Amino acid sequence: MDYSIIQILSIFIVTFIAAIDQFSFLESLYQPIVMGPLVGAILGDVNTGLIVGATYQLMTIGNMPVGGAQPPNAVIGGIMATVFAITAGLPPTAAVAAAIPFALLGQYGVTLLFTFMSPMMTKADAYAHEANDKGIDRINYLAMAILGTIFGVIVLIFFFAGATFGKTLTSAIPEWIMNGLSASGTMMKYVGFAILLRVMLSRDLWGFYFGGFAAAVIVSANSSLSGSALLLIALIGFAIAYWDYQIQTKFKASKVNAADDGGDEDGI
Repeated sequence: MDYSIIQILSIFIVTFIAAIDQFSFLESLYQPIVMGPLVGAILGDVNTGLIVGATYQLMTIGNMPVGGAQPPNAVIGGIMATVFAITAGLPPTAAVAAAIPFALLGQYGVTLLFTFMSPMMTKADAYAHEANDKGIDRINYLAMAILGTIFGVIVLIFFFAGATFGKTLTSAIPEWIMNGLSASGTMMKYVGFAILLRVMLSRDLWGFYFGGFAAAVIVSANSSLSGSALLLIALIGFAIAYWDYQIQTKFKASKVNAADDGGDEDGI
C-alpha cells in the first residue's frame, strides 16, 4: 500500500511533537495509548492503532527513567509497532515485539542528546548568572528541536522500510519465529505490570490487587461484559479507593478531635 506525502509528513510531525512532549510538554501525548490511534488514523486504520497502542502501553507501564538511565523509548516503539501492524500486517503482539529494536534506537538517541547537552549546562549557568532568560530559552529550544528531529528521522527511515519491504520481510520470516514474536509480545505486557508492582505495590494493598484480579477474571468470563471489562473494573477500583479515602479521612479527623481535650481553662 502506498502512502501520500501528506501522511508521511504527518507521521514526522506527530513523532516530532511526541518526542518533545516526553521531556518538555509533559502532557502524556507521547504515550503509546495516545500515539497508537493517532498514527492509525493517519495511516487509515484507527482500530489497529488503538489495539497496538494499548498493547504497547501495557508493556511500558512500569518503565521509568532513573537518573540518566533511559528505558527503551516508548515514543518510537509505540509508533513503529503501529506502523508495522498496519503496513506489514503483523499481529499486534508480534508488531510490539518487532518494534523493540527501534525503541532501543530511541533510547540511544536520548542518551546521545543528553551527552551532547551536558557541556551546554555550563553555558546555561552563565546565562542564569547574567539573568539572561532568552539565552536559557534558546538552549531548551535547541534541545527540543534536536530530539524531535532525531525521533522523526528514525521513524521516517523505518517507516519507508516498513511500508516498502514489510510484507516481503514478513513472508520471508519462518513461522516459528513469528510465533515466538507473538508469544514474547504477549508476555511483555505482564512484565510491564510486574515492574510496576515491584516499584509501587505496598503490602497493605495486596488484598485489593487479588480482589481486582479476581473481579477481572469473573467479569471477562461473562461474554456480555467482556467488551467493557476494563472500564467496569476501573469504576469498581475507583469506588473502593474513594470509599477507603473517606474512611481514612474520617478516622484521622476523629483522632484529631479526640486529641483536642478543650484545654485547661475550664478546669476539666
